[in-house]
Amino acid sequence: MRRTASPLSLALLGAGVFLLVLAPMLAWYVEPRAKRTPVDVDVTTVFTGPGSYFDTAEIKTVKKDLTITRQVRGDVADSESSGRAVWDVSTSVDTEDTLPAADTHDSLQWTLERWVTDRRTNEPVHCCGEKPTFDGEAYLKFPFDVQKRSYRWWDNTLGSTVRLRFAGVRKIQGYEGYRFTGAVEPAQTGTRLVPGRLVGLPKRSQVLAEEWYANHGIELVVDRRTGRIVNAAIGPRKTLRAPGGKRDRVVLLDSRRLEFTPATQRAQVALASSDSDRLELVGETLPMGGGGAGAVLAAVGAVLVVRGREARGTTPVITL
Repeated sequence: MRRTASPLSLALLGAGVFLLVLAPMLAWYVEPRAKRTPVDVDVTTVFTGPGSYFDTAEIKTVKKDLTITRQVRGDVADSESSGRAVWDVSTSVDTEDTLPAADTHDSLQWTLERWVTDRRTNEPVHCCGEKPTFDGEAYLKFPFDVQKRSYRWWDNTLGSTVRLRFAGVRKIQGYEGYRFTGAVEPAQTGTRLVPGRLVGLPKRSQVLAEEWYANHGIELVVDRRTGRIVNAAIGPRKTLRAPGGKRDRVVLLDSRRLEFTPATQRAQVALASSDSDRLELVGETLPMGGGGAGAVLAAVGAVLVVRGREARGTTPVITL
């Protein structure tokens, strides 16, 4: 009797082999290429908290709630032409009297920056009208696959990197992320021409006062898989000192803690969860599931092929 493989056995064997080939391709080829910093972003984050600032109308430091609004927009055209992630970043510091943040003419502080990074490594790239020139491993986001180690975070006010240490895990809006903390010791960051009496030199009409900056504490909670920051808290302090002075004379801005609002936290968690789920699907779920299903289908198909089926031939001739 002649045996031949059935169409079903061949189909099962072919499907199994296909899945066995596809599974490692998803894990080793597709998933690494999916880990790319997006370029078509338009995200607004808001920090709030109690603080104080120098009121130029009253010529003194007053206490008020502060709001920091940061909008990040991707420049898709420049990103596609350069192959980098090109983001334009607008940041304003306001009180309740100067909100909404979209109207920046009376903000306490307003900056417009352009950040350019490698889409795979998140390292800074110096091109495409980057402003300012920055360094480090993290700023608006962390690299993909965040590790339990210290990272160099760029502090734009300081003009240098700050070491943030891994400090365990923390849940934000029910979503778990890696927590990193650090601080900035007082450092001179520039100079400003002010009336001498502001910094304790009443006999001098104008002096080139020293601008000093510190940060009471930095706390970032980061999604492990995507590097997206799901919560941020900072404690900026900006002051003026007399030339060569040893102590602060004027507090320009100070807050022990400015933190993402609950609405910003929820939005960041939603983005991180969605992106993380897609990476997990491509990098883990589909390769593992596809590999397992492929092995089963290939095994069943191979058994059926080996067993085959009896061909329906002609009726044998019986001789006497």
